[in-house]
Amino acid sequence: MADEPLTRSPQPSDDVPAGGLSAASSEAYDANAALFERAQRRIPGGVNSPVRAYRSVGGAPRFVRRAAGPYVYDAEDREYVDLVASWGPALLGHGNPSVVAAVKAAADRGLSFGAPTEGEVELAELVHDRVHRLGRSPIERLRLVSTGTEATMTAVRLARGATDRPLVVKFAGHYHGHSDGLLADAGSGVATLALPASAGVPAEIAAQTLVLPYNDEDALRLAFERHPGRIAAVITEAAAANMGVVAPLPGFNRFLVETAHANGALVILDEVLTGFRVHPGGWWALDPDGALDVDLITYGKVIGGGLPLAALGGRASVMDLLAPLGPVYQAGTLSGNPLAVAAGLATLRAADDDVYARVDAASQRVQAAVTAALTEAGVAHAISRAGNLFSVAFGVTEAPRDYDEVRAQESWRHPAFFHAMLEQGISLPPSVFEAWFLTAAHDDRALSRVEEALPSAARAAAAARRPA
Repeated sequence: MADEPLTRSPQPSDDVPAGGLSAASSEAYDANAALFERAQRRIPGGVNSPVRAYRSVGGAPRFVRRAAGPYVYDAEDREYVDLVASWGPALLGHGNPSVVAAVKAAADRGLSFGAPTEGEVELAELVHDRVHRLGRSPIERLRLVSTGTEATMTAVRLARGATDRPLVVKFAGHYHGHSDGLLADAGSGVATLALPASAGVPAEIAAQTLVLPYNDEDALRLAFERHPGRIAAVITEAAAANMGVVAPLPGFNRFLVETAHANGALVILDEVLTGFRVHPGGWWALDPDGALDVDLITYGKVIGGGLPLAALGGRASVMDLLAPLGPVYQAGTLSGNPLAVAAGLATLRAADDDVYARVDAASQRVQAAVTAALTEAGVAHAISRAGNLFSVAFGVTEAPRDYDEVRAQESWRHPAFFHAMLEQGISLPPSVFEAWFLTAAHDDRALSRVEEALPSAARAAAAARRPA
């Protein structure tokens, strides 16, 4: 997810099954519920990012007091095996000693300077070299920002500046942050201009975005035919992970790149979520189509090691259009914050082949356990995966290929499944439309706890009833 996904309303999972939470769950919520009540008096909805509010599963969110390795601890200091991992950044696990030491050392030197630092140069060089050794690097230049939303927003502005064209193509269900132009829902036809997906977004701005069904080559071809010479860029999640995990079909990403370039448009590969999480080079290096000739890539999450940091990178001919060299303006007082840069450097330096092998193995073990438990309980389901990211779609037998298929699942089974796991000390993403995240710190003890909790959670999912 770039930042966190927009709360999609309405969704089937917004209706928590009748009867609410179990007594055991309600009792465990007391300390967290008290904090949630306090929070709602001063913070809109009681949270600072919508998915944290538990609206799709019910109950009060768990307030995290601390975290270590594969565990988080709530307001009652209860321990949970964490399968959220801060929505991706905790690749090494929470509180990795090398990352914490790097941040402390950086803090001793100062918190923020508003001036260039050597660390920024080192991180840009590290990202270039990390990608370059896996193929011809598309990262000739890198600009650091603070959030994934900033990265994608700047990439779109840059693409428009480079092409002098107004329109951008995105795909339904893909999330690229909450900038106005990317909060768009599809219109009435395949290649029509979009409508606002959020209050406060003018229709005139949303209309600069074309929203197409994902994995649909004909829709992309038609969009370029209907808007010749007007599309600046196609922006796509490298592998979709904000509507559950939906990987590109074989050949789709390559078709996307070739079609965009044949029509004079740029390609923005959004790797805010997948970048350096699914592979040492991100999905760009893992894509079954091979290394893609994209123009811009956006990064977040892992690149900051858990602190607010993101980036956009790409070909020098495009990136050098950014100020101060070129006419496309972007700035940020805290861009390249030294603490965040230190965390990112420490994380990427530690993220070697062994780390990815451990994350992959842990993910495969949990996926197998989920499949076994749900199958035993008689719950039809499919595991959607992209590298070590995966999600569970209930009530289907094949992994969804686009947003319509994602929404067609029996998402109302997720709240019962989620709370059954939570009661047993397993913290899952509080929405069926989110990816599950494993870390290199998930050892046999943590994974065994997940395996032990799954059978009863699967039975709870089986017993769930569709809301009236």
